[in-house]
Amino acid sequence: MEPVEITEGGIRLRLLLPDDAPAVAEACNDPLTRRFVPGMPQPYTVADAMHWITEGSTAAWAAGGAAWAIADLASDELLGCVGLSRAVPERRQIEIGYWMVPRARGRGAATAATVAATGHALRGGFDRVELLTDEANIASQRVAAAAGFTHEGVRRGAALRPADDTATRDDLAVWARLAGDPAGPTPRALPDLPGGALTDGVVRLRPLGPDDAEFAYRLQSLPDVVATSVPPVIPTRAGIETQCALAPGKWLLGRRADLVICDAATRAPAGRLGLYHQEPEIGQAMIGYSMLPQWRGRGYPVRAVRLLAHWAFDNTTIARLIAGTLPGNTGSQRVLERAGFTREGLLRGRLPGPDGTRIDDVQYALLPTGPADDGSGQTTLGSASAIRP
Repeated sequence: MEPVEITEGGIRLRLLLPDDAPAVAEACNDPLTRRFVPGMPQPYTVADAMHWITEGSTAAWAAGGAAWAIADLASDELLGCVGLSRAVPERRQIEIGYWMVPRARGRGAATAATVAATGHALRGGFDRVELLTDEANIASQRVAAAAGFTHEGVRRGAALRPADDTATRDDLAVWARLAGDPAGPTPRALPDLPGGALTDGVVRLRPLGPDDAEFAYRLQSLPDVVATSVPPVIPTRAGIETQCALAPGKWLLGRRADLVICDAATRAPAGRLGLYHQEPEIGQAMIGYSMLPQWRGRGYPVRAVRLLAHWAFDNTTIARLIAGTLPGNTGSQRVLERAGFTREGLLRGRLPGPDGTRIDDVQYALLPTGPADDGSGQTTLGSASAIRP
């Protein structure tokens, strides 16, 4: 590609300049950048930045790609960098990547730059632009979705992570945009919660995230929670950490919404609630929850699932919520019935049990127009099963 500047979407893509070196070094020393862009010198000096500006960015253009500074339109301040690389001419395909200076994050500049750079590539003869990112890098995946990329799957072991004298291979999420794709962001099956949380003044629901690993491990290791999990296996700490790290991405992809049930007054985590969008084609999803012992008996699960049901019915295409309980779990069955669920039957041997056994599952369901009024005029529901992996 020939070097070119682009002004679009409230930002300017220009060539990198020597004066950008301090900001480049700042960004490359940021922990978030270092985590998801491994292999850089440690620490990353201004001299390293200057070498990349004068040599590396020039080489990107010479190899058929691009390397732009993302600059503020008014001040020309460096906000980040976006580039095109790894061109495959015979497939008319190229890859896009970006990073942002910490103070410039969350302002929409990365999305605007990605849209602009992708448009330039598609106008320049490429039919497909790929974006590869760590599955735990939710910020990068949000940019991809906002820029109109479609998630296509996971490329196993696509990233080589050097560490001392060893190296590991990590999976990367694959997003792509084609020349014929419609303009605008990619539609989402599970949108974000309004304001980031739901509350009725007593309980508060917020998304599960990486910082919840300790709480989630403590909760999901409880014997009675393990017994109602599918499968009923004691989790590992590493497994829970991975689950929490990947939860935001699964929400973004519309696969499941994992939430923490908190006490509204203290914001203390009390339990977990999950919505599993397993059958989007027919508009059906499953819910499940578990609570820490000290928070049980206060009606929190019913309040929590009531909030989630309203949000799901009002903001998604979900038209039917289901929940299951073990046949002998009469307490959970009472919760479901009080919450407005209707018992629909017994599914024999539906769930895997311990030592290769199979367990029956009592099924309940709730519809938006079903018998779900608790006297307040609000839809209510509850769930009997623990968080499902």
